[in-house]
Amino acid sequence: MKRVNYLKEILPQYWHELVELVREQWQTNPLPIKLFLVMSFNLVIAPAVYAATGEELTRKAAYALGLLGCVTLGLSLYLFVVIFQPERF
Repeated sequence: MKRVNYLKEILPQYWHELVELVREQWQTNPLPIKLFLVMSFNLVIAPAVYAATGEELTRKAAYALGLLGCVTLGLSLYLFVVIFQPERF
């Protein structure tokens, strides 16, 4: 029986193919890509929050605070754009 590696068939093998795939997915489905980027950014922010608070917060609470900060920043940017460019909405 021949083993087939489906992951090699699905994922691109070169970086330019990966960039084209992400660009295509960004145009068709931007929300999942944006959520992925926010969650990835949270992986950078949460350890900084955890380190700044010391032992006062748990690791889970630090990740929640980092995600809350990302959502708050996103909403403030959205409202800033809506207030100053209402004709777009």
